[in-house]
Amino acid sequence: MATAVKKTISLPAELARDAEALAKAEGKTLSAVIQDALRQTRVERRLQELRGMQGYWSRKARDRGILTERDLERHLRG
Repeated sequence: MATAVKKTISLPAELARDAEALAKAEGKTLSAVIQDALRQTRVERRLQELRGMQGYWSRKARDRGILTERDLERHLRG
């Protein structure tokens, strides 16, 4: 299990109230709410990176005339 590291952070008052209210509503600690938010942000960033890569390779395929799976199969066969 990972070792927890204590950190002190500053939040605007409204965001702190929202986070505390969310923790209370979900029966979680404030720490758990912040952890969830950070994990979700990490996932969203990775999805953005993936979409960027997909867009890049889609453009490359389109430039080579690969528009369908059949086109891809022909291209891969040679």
